[in-house]
Amino acid sequence: MITDDLAEFAGALPAGRAVAGLDFGTKTIGVAVSDRLLSVATPLETVKRKKFTADAAALSKLFSHREIAGIVLGLPRNMDGSEGPRCQSTRSFARNLASVIDLPVTFWDERLSTVAAERSLLEADASRAKRAELIDNVAAGYILQGALDRLRHMRQT
Repeated sequence: MITDDLAEFAGALPAGRAVAGLDFGTKTIGVAVSDRLLSVATPLETVKRKKFTADAAALSKLFSHREIAGIVLGLPRNMDGSEGPRCQSTRSFARNLASVIDLPVTFWDERLSTVAAERSLLEADASRAKRAELIDNVAAGYILQGALDRLRHMRQT
């Protein structure tokens, strides 16, 4: 199942299981995971992209090991909210991933997530090399945390 509707995504999640956040890029895929209560996102790792089959196998292994119940995929909208070629590429990746990994997938607007991740790494006084190593999974953490915060708000209202 792939949906843009976060409520539909939430309805497909079993209770007590974590979700993963992905920052899909041209060279890497940043990965973050939530706790089982869906309250806190933690940056986990960065998968160096190869071919889709290898990328999907690496993600599948990680999802299985962490007992992941769903995937929040960052959608790189343009600043005006429109969808460009990067969004099309991300949606295509989601379709391909859903064909080999049987987990619900939703999208989260990732505008400025990399900027926020970069800022937090600068504030942590991370070296340039360390920032380059961590930026994608920290951005995935921002993407996932945004979705988790929205899910919590939806449950409260």
